[in-house]
Amino acid sequence: MIKALTIFTGNANRDLAESICKTVEVRPGAAEVTTFADGEIFVEINENVRGVNCFVVQSTCAPVNQNLMELLIVIDALKRASAGSIIAVVPYFGYARQDRKVKPRTPISAKLVADLITAAGADRVVTVDLHAGQIQGFFDVPVDHLFAMPVMIDYLRQHHGKDSVLVSPDAGGVERARAYSKRLGAGLAIIDKRREKANVSEVMNIIGDVRGKDAIIVDDIVDTAGTLTNAAKAIIEAGARTVSACATHGVLSGPALKRIEESPLTELIVTDTIPLREEAKASKKIKQLSVARLLGEAIKRIHHGDSISSLFI
Repeated sequence: MIKALTIFTGNANRDLAESICKTVEVRPGAAEVTTFADGEIFVEINENVRGVNCFVVQSTCAPVNQNLMELLIVIDALKRASAGSIIAVVPYFGYARQDRKVKPRTPISAKLVADLITAAGADRVVTVDLHAGQIQGFFDVPVDHLFAMPVMIDYLRQHHGKDSVLVSPDAGGVERARAYSKRLGAGLAIIDKRREKANVSEVMNIIGDVRGKDAIIVDDIVDTAGTLTNAAKAIIEAGARTVSACATHGVLSGPALKRIEESPLTELIVTDTIPLREEAKASKKIKQLSVARLLGEAIKRIHHGDSISSLFI
């Protein structure tokens, strides 16, 4: 007997949650997620969830700690309401960049957040393009790690010609860029960044041929856009005809928008794992694609016990 399915959400990304509900063809779960005058979060589930498969859609984007606490409290409310299973759908997993100790006496915050989600009562986690794949191992529950690549590839095929080259902004992103270049039948280049000494600008060397081609930088996160815009300048100086970029998570904090507008980038493609600020929506250089269908299909497959990996074959 298949249990009922309900999709709840906090306040982090209600538009995405509603789009997912339309894809899955269910109404959004009835829940009240509000804040008391002193900042405490209050959650009330306003429907029967006993024995129901409950999905909670909540990105832990800015304000990160507020959205994280909303996620934890919604999960706890569902657990205490005897939900059949609780699946945390976290399109953007905050704290993912703190996945190791970079110097002595620093935390591994990604592991701490994973423990919090598990302790709150989540039975499974669904996320998109983790900053480091090994974060899946930080959880003591199953993790379905999805990729925004199919969404990006569809757009790139329609809007970029075969005379393109995919560029990894650093050595760590080569595997991602290679996967894109393989599916698009395009070339591959890598940016080698070196900082000779403290407070001296990075030297960027391009490994691969970008001359006369349309370069597409591929990354998982764009935060302040410093690395991205410097890479774009280096690619243009190396003789590329145009340079654009795609990144799953458009954090776009601080001076990011100003840097993007002043850069040689013709276009930055992001997804709606993080809602865009109004200024970003108004930018002619920023294009947002939706991962609602991808997440909706994953939710349906989890609910029916079907394969998730076949989505990316």
